Amino acid sequence: MAYLWIALGAVVGASARYSLSGFVTRLLPSSFPYGTLIINITGSLLLGFFLAWTSEQVLIDPRWRLLIAIGFCGSYTTFSSYAFETFALGEQGQWLLMGLNVIASNLLCLISVVAGAALARWL
Repeated sequence: MAYLWIALGAVVGASARYSLSGFVTRLLPSSFPYGTLIINITGSLLLGFFLAWTSEQVLIDPRWRLLIAIGFCGSYTTFSSYAFETFALGEQGQWLLMGLNVIASNLLCLISVVAGAALARWL
């Protein structure tokens, strides 16, 4: 039964990732993987918020963790895409953009997890 909850969250998370990535690609230049960066930041924010909130503020059914944390966030965030896009920037000789993506993704996602947890604790 746990797999069903994870799968349901994964379907929604992957669909959200696909939709948001396409939307961002239409708005911003494709020279930098903005869509992946935004997805990883918002996914980190959501995961930090959800896990802190459900661990410290409210008691929830454990299936919600399967659905949201593992299913949705696991399929919504795109670490493998981030890794490949960073590699591709290096392959293209875009060293500055490659470095910027590594620093921005890691720093902003860590800050987003902290912000999500802080928001959950504030509520």
